[in-house]
Parts: sequence; structure tokens; C-alpha cells
Amino acid sequence: MARPTAVRKRAAPSYRRLGLTPYVYRVVVEPDEDRFFAEIPSLPGCHSWGYTYEEALKNIKEALELWLQVKKEAGEEIPLEDPQTIKNATHTIGVLA
Repeated sequence: MARPTAVRKRAAPSYRRLGLTPYVYRVVVEPDEDRFFAEIPSLPGCHSWGYTYEEALKNIKEALELWLQVKKEAGEEIPLEDPQTIKNATHTIGVLA
């Protein structure tokens, strides 16, 4: 009689093994005349806007991804958000980069 073979579960790829780091930041979105202005206060120069609140959130996520990419390529240090700030924030955004 043949012995049953063990089935090995394949581990899901870890973002760490893929060389990705999770980044989470507080986002501030405010109305500005006929649009919404969005910024990540802890990252100088990381801001965007949209005609709607949702568009501003979508655009700030893209701005964050680009901001992180530029800093990584330049070999510059990327500041991390304080966990307490994230916990108390009305809005946060996170990406893997």
C-alpha cells in the first residue's frame, strides 16, 4: 500500500521578502475654494489636490508613492510617522514601497 504524501503549504509571499516596507502617515484634507487640498504634514513637500474629497485622497496616495520613490532612489532617510499620531488621526494613508 502506498503511503500518502504530505502536502506542503506554500507560504504566501511576504512584503518583507519582496523588499517592501509598509509606510503609514496622517493625511490632512481641507476644502480650498473649488477644490480640496491634501497633505501629509510629516513629509515636507508631499501634497496634492482634487476637485472632490475622494479625488484628493486618491491623488495624495499617488503623491506619497512618488515621494517615497524619489527619496529611496536618492538614498535619503524617510521619516516615519509617530504611532500615536496615526492612532489619533482622522485620516491615514498607507503604502508598501
